[in-house]
Amino acid sequence: MWQLPRFLNPVPAAIAAAIVIPALLVLYFLKLRRQEMPVSSTLLWKKAIQDLQVNSPFQRLRKNLLLLLQLLLLVLLMLSLARPVINWTPGAGKMTVLLIDRSASMSATDAAGKTRLDEAKRRAKELIGTMDRGSSAMLIAFDEGAETIQPFTSDTSALRGAVDSVQPTDRKSRLKVAYELAEAQTNFNPEQLRSLERPDVHVYSDGRVLDENDLSIHAHVVLEKIGADTAGNVGIVALNAKRNYERPTQVQVFARLANFGPEPTEAFVELSVDGEKVAVEGGKLHEVFLLPERWDDQARSDYESKGGRRAVDSVEYELDLTSSAIVKVEQMHKEGDLLKADDIATVVVPPPKALAVLLVSDGNYFLERALDSLPLQKREVRSVAEYQDKLPADFDVILFDRYKPEKLPPAGNFIYFGELPNGLKLKLARAAGPTTGQSDGADAGDAEPLVLEDIGVLDWNREHPILRGLSLSRLYVARSLALQLPLPQESQVLLDGLKGPLIVLHREGKSTHLLITFDSLQSNWPQRPSFPIFLSNALQYLAIGSEMDVRQSFQPGATPRIPRANLQRGENPIKKVRLSGPGMDRQLSVPDAGDFALPALDHVGIYSTDPPIPQFEKLAVNLLDANESNLLPTDKNPAGIEDVVTAEGGKKRLELWWWLVAVGAVPLLLIEWWVYTRRVHL
Repeated sequence: MWQLPRFLNPVPAAIAAAIVIPALLVLYFLKLRRQEMPVSSTLLWKKAIQDLQVNSPFQRLRKNLLLLLQLLLLVLLMLSLARPVINWTPGAGKMTVLLIDRSASMSATDAAGKTRLDEAKRRAKELIGTMDRGSSAMLIAFDEGAETIQPFTSDTSALRGAVDSVQPTDRKSRLKVAYELAEAQTNFNPEQLRSLERPDVHVYSDGRVLDENDLSIHAHVVLEKIGADTAGNVGIVALNAKRNYERPTQVQVFARLANFGPEPTEAFVELSVDGEKVAVEGGKLHEVFLLPERWDDQARSDYESKGGRRAVDSVEYELDLTSSAIVKVEQMHKEGDLLKADDIATVVVPPPKALAVLLVSDGNYFLERALDSLPLQKREVRSVAEYQDKLPADFDVILFDRYKPEKLPPAGNFIYFGELPNGLKLKLARAAGPTTGQSDGADAGDAEPLVLEDIGVLDWNREHPILRGLSLSRLYVARSLALQLPLPQESQVLLDGLKGPLIVLHREGKSTHLLITFDSLQSNWPQRPSFPIFLSNALQYLAIGSEMDVRQSFQPGATPRIPRANLQRGENPIKKVRLSGPGMDRQLSVPDAGDFALPALDHVGIYSTDPPIPQFEKLAVNLLDANESNLLPTDKNPAGIEDVVTAEGGKKRLELWWWLVAVGAVPLLLIEWWVYTRRVHL
């Protein structure tokens, strides 16, 4: 398929033509220089009159074959100087394999409203239109894997329909599997078995494959390189979220961005939780300044040394979350950004854990009623004697009501009302010793704990997740235990009374202890609405500390595997699951045995299961791949490529100047010499 020729050097050629062609014509206008000579006959006067006519400066040019040949020769030389080139696309061969890249980078919109995949389809259909009678072709679409869309056929309509059916994914790009599939298909094709010629393999891609050095195929491979060198894109290439071990409800989110365009770019980053924008830094968005990734270290250093802004490519957030949430980070630089898949990255914060709680008490109506009102997976009440007989296990939180346990599990979460066990760094003040300062003995012998009476609230930590949103100013405590001061570094006062701490959070070893220094029955708290809310917050906060992981995202193309245990709902296991998300809404049947593998999640976004499967209620899929976000077509051709078709749709350009010289100018020069020596006239 040929295209119209174009010129690489038109301006110098035009300037040269404007000089030499008029100069040639001027030579034919020059007056003759006369010389007086005696003549013996007037027969030569006629010739003299003709010379006078030639010497006239404004006469019309006569027909002159020599002038015509010289003008043609100069025109050919000027055209050669302009360096004409022509692009051509080879037609389909006897047996052709079409490989179309459908990975994430092929969704970039280089042309207005059209993606690279659209351009690949257009070129593939053009090639199909060049198929001769008796030739055949097949179509393979590839990303990380490869899929035969249309086996070998001579039906061009079927091939065009197969090309139109190729859909984009957000997966990475690998070419090796596609090569292997193409080679396997051609080896089993009867046409190939009868022919010794290698098949043609046309690869429609921007060339950004991850396995470029591991490729080989016995075929004539042509890379139809798609994409513009000026393509710009700002993408999120890394996202990490984790809980703070010191504050388990605090989620720390880190994101890094990269600029794959040709120029430095300023971008803003927005954070949202469950669709609600989170204002930071005085209501402003985080700002980043990104230097082009295509610059090397020297170019970056030169830019900064000339007064350019210092690059800032990452953002960091801290959120306090006690409930489930979807945290989304989005870069807001949309102008000139050609790829959408890497503009957003999300992370799923798991929902509150269904807790197993043990209450050790000899009877507390209000505490039991408060626990009954909470959505607990398991709630058990044991007397003090039952606890002493058997140390409990498999409980997320254990509450001790007015009981000082002699033994504790080696790790866990514990809440105490009005008592504190021995052996901790956090200690009670004793009546025999001072109420402030460190006492001489661990527990001051057998001295009774110091009791404080008639205590009001001084202040509380309103930002802590356990007390956030609670109003405790009207809390009144009749009797409270005094703590030995100063408190250990591992302790944090959450509620401070007029005479001493009332609620203290203490971490030691593998355990977390929440001490309420007073008996709830010796206060007005059980009758106040804040009491069950406090209990719910405290249980969830302590349970989160035992499960620190925030669910990390999946890569496009992942097939998450759900353990059989997650599909059990009592005696009735889940049989049907509805999976919905970007480009997907499917009803899936759960196998009777073994784990359950979800289908490939090919697109970036949030997927959900219905009914919600524990730990798989929401699934986040993020691109986070610098190779796919880099839209610059690779300048290094993958191994196995023999010919490269440019982004303009032509093969390696064919320069025509030497054809003009060899076929046109040289023969004309020989003809002009012959005319001049033979004095041939028109």
